Amino acid sequence: MINIIGGAGFVGTRLAKVLSEQGTAFRIFDKSLDGDSYCDVTDPNFLPSMPPADAIINLAAEHRDDVTPRTLYDEVNVEGARHVCNYCRLSDIKKIIFTSSVAVYGFAPEGTDESGEFNPFNDYGRTKLEAEAVYRQWLTEDPDNRSLIIVRPTVIFGEQNRGNVYNLLRQIATRRFVMFGPGTNRKSMAYVQNIAEFLAFCLRLGPGEHLYNYVDKPDLDMNTLIAHCRSVLFAKKDVGIRMPAWLGMLAGYCFDVLSMATKTKFPVSSIRVKKFMGTTSFNASFGRTGFEPSCNLEEGLERTLRHEFIENHSDDRVFFSE
Repeated sequence: MINIIGGAGFVGTRLAKVLSEQGTAFRIFDKSLDGDSYCDVTDPNFLPSMPPADAIINLAAEHRDDVTPRTLYDEVNVEGARHVCNYCRLSDIKKIIFTSSVAVYGFAPEGTDESGEFNPFNDYGRTKLEAEAVYRQWLTEDPDNRSLIIVRPTVIFGEQNRGNVYNLLRQIATRRFVMFGPGTNRKSMAYVQNIAEFLAFCLRLGPGEHLYNYVDKPDLDMNTLIAHCRSVLFAKKDVGIRMPAWLGMLAGYCFDVLSMATKTKFPVSSIRVKKFMGTTSFNASFGRTGFEPSCNLEEGLERTLRHEFIENHSDDRVFFSE
């Protein structure tokens, strides 16, 4: 039996489907659920009441850029990790799978792998890194019998998600997208079906620590990514309108000022423009485990585009994230 904490979210919902298809027994716990399925990792009183399990997968996290109060990052990501570890001690659970993030590396050099230096630039990355240390302490108490799998995904996208990748795809689909800069910068991405399958695969790993970045390779540069999306949506293989990088930054700063003046959040900001034009490329070693994702990155993008902008899935639940 697998207990999935934070399992009612975007990744957890897809993971549950994967486990169900594989015939693996699991239970979902989440603060958005009621009754026996309710679980808030910030409250240590709820975790001991959960039934025992063969393994814990902890997906619960505070991750948006606009979380208030900011202490929630520590309460959920760090203190939550301590509560999970205490629950595993009490219930004699010997396997934990924890989804961390490449945010622990900060603005990392291109090609950073699992040995990269830590330099988180926000509270999300900082608290994910601190949470990893909490889990490692739990592992050191019985390293011959306990298993700790830490997975650091890059940005995750897919059907039903309403994060930054969706915002980009929506701009393309509504013909509002403008390419700023040369478009040669590359982006590491992860399709939700693949990351869910990898988390399920990790259940078979043995004692000790297992650490993996998760990236669907090869990375696409922005010219290739945008052209592929336009090909799926409009049967056109170009990037459309292109403007210089400085103009994009100017537009971002203008939206920053407008946002402060009106107290309104806009999909465009100087930070997001900067992120868009920068290269975010990571390497990963999970291929050594023998895991092979079920589809490549371009296929994942096509599935997402068709689901969101070509087919009718207006009744589907959606998940909001950065």
